[in-house]
Amino acid sequence: MRGVKSAPLPGENDRDSLAAFRRRYLADLVVRNYAAETITQRAADLATFILWCHERGLAEPRDVTKPILERYRRHLYQHNRADGAPLTFRVQAGRLSRIKGFFAWLAAQNHIVADPAAALELPRSERRLPATTLTADEVEVVLALPDLSDPVGLRDRAMLEVFYATAIRRTELTRLALHDVDRARQVLAVRQGKGKKDRIVPLGARAKAWVEVYLEKGRPHLVVGRDPDILFLTSSGKAIAPKKLSDKISGYVTAADLGKTGSCHLFRHTAATLMLEGGADIRFIQEMLGHESLDTTQIYTRVMIGKLSEVHAATHPGARLQSDQLAALRAAVDAATAPDDQA
Repeated sequence: MRGVKSAPLPGENDRDSLAAFRRRYLADLVVRNYAAETITQRAADLATFILWCHERGLAEPRDVTKPILERYRRHLYQHNRADGAPLTFRVQAGRLSRIKGFFAWLAAQNHIVADPAAALELPRSERRLPATTLTADEVEVVLALPDLSDPVGLRDRAMLEVFYATAIRRTELTRLALHDVDRARQVLAVRQGKGKKDRIVPLGARAKAWVEVYLEKGRPHLVVGRDPDILFLTSSGKAIAPKKLSDKISGYVTAADLGKTGSCHLFRHTAATLMLEGGADIRFIQEMLGHESLDTTQIYTRVMIGKLSEVHAATHPGARLQSDQLAALRAAVDAATAPDDQA
């Protein structure tokens, strides 16, 4: 199947089995131009579900009922990852949602009489804050780390600047082509982003300058053989793998010794948060991040602690503390905690 790598599953050769229908379903997604990452994720989640069914003697779609799906939902709730941590409710909801999509397709194609997953309720996802963000000063510490005497270091500095300036996703950066950089307009074309949607994002003068330095003094030393037209190249002249990119960015964040961890998405969170704190309208942030729903973008309003702290300090009577008041406070505490023989 073009675009999908699929390991054999129990019952694969039985045309009426869950595994066989899974294969047809994934092929249909390819024809309908679903993103490769989406298809890969659905393939993996369905394979896990089919193996779970096989262990319980459930081989065909007609064997799966709503009570069975309820059991699988409880299974996900009780399941732990390899590191022993439970699956988040967001992950559980995602896996169940992809199973619901599979059974909805089976029903729509008349492979089953009724959809057993139609009334299956998904776990409520948590509205979690980004794990961490950087301050503007902390970003500068990380940006200063690459070795600018080395072509790879120049590339890394340019990549960090692009992440910080544009807040694009990891895979979006790895796919950037040379012609996606519009130097005259100082913008970047993000092609086939999440949901296979294109968008234009501001690059800014500073990131543009670093990209130009990399193109002039770094990238020519990374081209091996025929130029692949990819913007950011490895030392072997190829596009950077997303996982390798994450490791690279994470290494710089760790080396900065800021007491914070993170990788590519850290810069995405940081850019969105700092722009909102700087007064940017949330709808512009939504467009820049490529969020389909404004609800997704609004999570960043919860980490705008800078502006909230300013308002708190200016309006809350208990938030202000003068230097003489601080001295009195410390004296009172010292007196209250002194040993009895010194009191």
